[in-house]
Amino acid sequence: MAERTLHGTGATPRSGVGSVVWYGRDISLLDPDGVEVDPETEIERFADAVDTARTELESEREATAERVGEDEAAVFDAHIQFLEDPTIEDAVETMVGNGLPAPNAVDAAFGEHIEQFEGMDGRMAERADDLRDVRDRLLRLLTDGERVDLGDLPEGSVVLAERLTPSDTAQLDPERVAGFATVTGGRTSHAAIFARSLALPAVVGIGETLESVEGGTEVVVDGDDGTLLVGPDDDEREAAASGSGAAIVDESVETTDGKHIEVAANIGQPAELDPAAQRGADGVGLYRTEFLFLDRETPPSEDEQYEAVREVLDTFPDGRVVVRTLDIGGDKRIPYLDLPAEENPFLGERGIRRSLDPDSDLFATQLRALLRAAADGAGDLAIMFPLVATVEELDGALDALDAAAADLEGRETEVADPEVGVMIETPSAVFMAEELAARVDFLSIGTNDLTQYVMAADRENERVGDLHDPTHPGVLRAIRQTVKSAHDEDAWVGMCGEMAGDPDLTELLVGLGLDELSMSAVTIPEVKTAVSETEHSAASERADRARLAATRSEVHDTLEL
Repeated sequence: MAERTLHGTGATPRSGVGSVVWYGRDISLLDPDGVEVDPETEIERFADAVDTARTELESEREATAERVGEDEAAVFDAHIQFLEDPTIEDAVETMVGNGLPAPNAVDAAFGEHIEQFEGMDGRMAERADDLRDVRDRLLRLLTDGERVDLGDLPEGSVVLAERLTPSDTAQLDPERVAGFATVTGGRTSHAAIFARSLALPAVVGIGETLESVEGGTEVVVDGDDGTLLVGPDDDEREAAASGSGAAIVDESVETTDGKHIEVAANIGQPAELDPAAQRGADGVGLYRTEFLFLDRETPPSEDEQYEAVREVLDTFPDGRVVVRTLDIGGDKRIPYLDLPAEENPFLGERGIRRSLDPDSDLFATQLRALLRAAADGAGDLAIMFPLVATVEELDGALDALDAAAADLEGRETEVADPEVGVMIETPSAVFMAEELAARVDFLSIGTNDLTQYVMAADRENERVGDLHDPTHPGVLRAIRQTVKSAHDEDAWVGMCGEMAGDPDLTELLVGLGLDELSMSAVTIPEVKTAVSETEHSAASERADRARLAATRSEVHDTLEL
């Protein structure tokens, strides 16, 4: 038995065994007292560091998009924005003019902004970590500090850290790293999402007790149970080293009493298609199209988009492919579009709100491409609109779809009649689900945003981490209301948030009435296994008890979590 067990939040249903390597960013700054500073030289050093940092970020963004996905890579866009923030630049230059060396000025200027963001609520609080990442990058360049190459660690390393930023996690090589564990973080943090995309064992949010584990210690990272075993015994070591994960099931699955559940993949870029198919995905429950619009000076043509979607349909010729129309705004930015600077962009102009107004031409082009692909592709294409909050927005989107079809018919181009759906991400959409479902074929619940908006708790703000939990009764009731409203209108209901990929919650979701679950490819085998072991009638009874509970702890007791 292990010497001791540390508990956190499991990020990936995988386990690994290896030796601890601590990762930190300790950077020593000179005492500025008595140091003579040439402001012109220091400002030039700062400008050179900014240029180098920008090049690094752009390179890491490209590599992350290729290895992990466009959604995950988009966080580097925010880092570049902070790097080029004129407010921070002015503060650094002012401090240098007052006699501070460039590294000290950078540390002080960023420190002020980090403190400001830490004092905010919601999504904006996560920006503190992004600022730390940019600050530490600049300090490393200004002090000639060595950067630990997380992509070239000894084989069998288990990385321990207070926190891992997106640029840290994106470097980890699953062929060499046996897993990681952090002091801070939650299941929906950037590090946890990256871990699932890389199929890397990970436990986050262990707390300060993690700091007592010394470098070189042998540990087991159990991303399923959410534990770190310090000094494992032979049996624990062998169990972790033998690998984890359920057997891959290529066929569709149903519960023990015959309820069919579609288990699909969330896809953010073409490189994820084959791995999803290889892990037994029935189809694609969320195909994010943002990657087509990024890292370029002009938007993609209709033909480019058509070809990209055809590739997905050809990969899943017997399955359904749900394509989400362009979802930008918030933390997703595209250089050639005039995106406004908003105080709270996650409550601003994003998703369908942009498609119906400032980006209506892009929307029309994308809809024509999708309708053409639906007519020509091997699989069944479905179109899904993001962040719909009102019936008027849905009606506007449906009118745009009809107009796109009319344009194609005018060209004498064959047009299909694909399924159409709406993402349920806001409380308003939950309350209006019956009216929305009456107009479409399906609803798909995005639990990351829905939980955030229902609970008024940002998923990256650790101070409200307990609130950003989709098993809160309020969120479960929102899910059940959505399902019932949709079924009353003969529409099917899927889920494409992180909750869908948690095998511990599969029975609950089946019991709440979901027809489809879509997730990162890494957890598809586990979820398929969980579905096949679930009795639908018993799951429904347990889900009702959980939904009617008054507290999250009562829900967890009911679900035996």
